[in-house]
Amino acid sequence: MIVRIMGEGQWKLADSHFVELNKLDDELLAEMEGGDDEGFHRTLGALLDAVRRLGTPLPDDSLEPSELILPAPDASLEEVREMLSDDGLIPGWR
Repeated sequence: MIVRIMGEGQWKLADSHFVELNKLDDELLAEMEGGDDEGFHRTLGALLDAVRRLGTPLPDDSLEPSELILPAPDASLEEVREMLSDDGLIPGWR
């Protein structure tokens, strides 16, 4: 799967990594629902770090279709709320 982090680039991740990413996505969703801005930013950073750590970066000049688009690290809680589905940022991988 190809994952894009807005403003940064794309990473290729094996489907096996989505268990870890879904746990972080669940935490992020709970923090957003609770209005926990500090926790939201901490967990968003952990989610993006996991993509960077577990994935293989694609070259900057590569424009593969992204199956998942994640917000930039400095995205606000409100901006991310607009990106969410009922399943969080990572729909369909539960």
